[in-house]
Amino acid sequence: MAAALHFGGAKTTLSVVSRDYFLPPSVLPQKLRFAGSVASNNKLYGPLRFCYISRALKVNCEAVNVDVLEKKVTENVSFASGGNRITCVMKFGGSSVASAERMREVADLILSFPNERPVIVLSAMGKTTNKLLLAGEKAVSCGFLNVSSIDELRFIKDLHIRTANELGVDESIIEKHLEDLEQLLKGISMMREFTPRTKDYIVSFGECMSTRIFAAYLNNKGFKARQYDAFEIGFITTDDFTNAEILEATYPAVAKRLYDDWTSDPAIPIVTGFLGKGWRTGAVTTLGRGGSDLTATVIGKSLGLREIQVWKDVDGVLTCDPNIYEHAHSVPYLTFDEAAELAYFGAQVLHPHSIKPAREGEIPVRVKNSYNRSAPGTLITKSTITSKAVLTSIVLKRNVTTLDIVSTRMLGSLGFLAKVFSIFADLGISVDVVATSEVSISMTLDPSKFWDRELIQQELDNLVEELEKIAIVNLLQRRSIVSLIGNVKRSSLILEKAFCVLRNLGVNVQMISQGASKVNISLVVGDDEAEKCVRALHSAFFEGGHPKA
Repeated sequence: MAAALHFGGAKTTLSVVSRDYFLPPSVLPQKLRFAGSVASNNKLYGPLRFCYISRALKVNCEAVNVDVLEKKVTENVSFASGGNRITCVMKFGGSSVASAERMREVADLILSFPNERPVIVLSAMGKTTNKLLLAGEKAVSCGFLNVSSIDELRFIKDLHIRTANELGVDESIIEKHLEDLEQLLKGISMMREFTPRTKDYIVSFGECMSTRIFAAYLNNKGFKARQYDAFEIGFITTDDFTNAEILEATYPAVAKRLYDDWTSDPAIPIVTGFLGKGWRTGAVTTLGRGGSDLTATVIGKSLGLREIQVWKDVDGVLTCDPNIYEHAHSVPYLTFDEAAELAYFGAQVLHPHSIKPAREGEIPVRVKNSYNRSAPGTLITKSTITSKAVLTSIVLKRNVTTLDIVSTRMLGSLGFLAKVFSIFADLGISVDVVATSEVSISMTLDPSKFWDRELIQQELDNLVEELEKIAIVNLLQRRSIVSLIGNVKRSSLILEKAFCVLRNLGVNVQMISQGASKVNISLVVGDDEAEKCVRALHSAFFEGGHPKA
């Protein structure tokens, strides 16, 4: 029989292949396309198993002629079957690997789960990313001869060499990176510029060194580990430096590389978080702050794993920021929609884009505390867990600018909103919350996409100037968004209680919006009133407080 298998974009003749592939339950029958002339009356099972016996292809399917199996969409490939199968991803942030002592604790934590076969995703050590960026900024103006004396460079060298020595790891594994880092800084000093592309390259040194040290430490302890740079194993992104997006080609590429290595020579994969490779330039890119969470969920989806574990320095997702209100407590369960809204509106526990791969792969995400492993943490799943709680969490997003756009030309006219948003698109400014009426539009500007830009005031002036050609514009700065995340199907009860609380505080709500996701109500208030609003709302919704009418 002449037949071929199309898998992850690669065509393989059956006569030379003798390997079992396993597709996870997320690959539904309707996502597969069959064609050819090999018939079977067996039923289609999930996960499907393709067995190559001599020159024959054995496929369980339902009255389908099979000669070629072609994946219609890029999906997951599980590692292997039985007890040796990789089971989960464990991601650890910078604070979890900030020192030799913390790395020992993380290694002990990983090894305390003997039934797990994890892929490990690590961030850079502690504040390394910030130090690298600051070193780059200083290199622009310090002069070529002074690069070696940059304080941040000295700090980074000392931290990583000391950590390697304390862990009994040969420091030669990071010497080349430290040398290359200093040469890069000298290049920046000569060019007198620090471009977004260079920023992405320089911060990549943090993850590249932390993963090499950690993998070497595990090997020294007798647990075979293998280090991977994400940009070398298939993490393909857009070329939007400092905030790149993962492309679909990433999933089959990552699955193939990790699968092949695991089946040929099993070792614990230690992968750099936060990094990718631009598909046009081939240059190192980063996924935005907190992007290691996204690295973990992409790997989880690629491999069809059982669970994605995100280990942080807090007890899971909390009911509010504990720095604002000390009585915040962990939320045991969240849906993917709730987690996405929390991340977008300012919760620091997960990267805003990290939920999407987990949701698509229907893979649970468990957020736990590496400092307090006995804490149950938060489990994020597709379906909601029955709860009597009206709210899940309260999130605060500070430093927001609001725009009120008023024009009677909106009445009965076509395309007015399109004109307004085309102005934002032309200027490259992202809009956050939007509320409309018959003759006005109120909106907030997303600070994560706007306030890091240069020439802030000039951009604002340009925006107002363009909008004033079609409407009256009122710009208000120093505002905050208080987002109420939870069971918004009970929005009347939530709003009644929230407005009663805020009225008692004497706080005027300047804007209100309920998103299409039906899990979020956003209230815009003044920056100076925001924290007391969060504390009062938390008391009312989570601690049995009853606001007075």
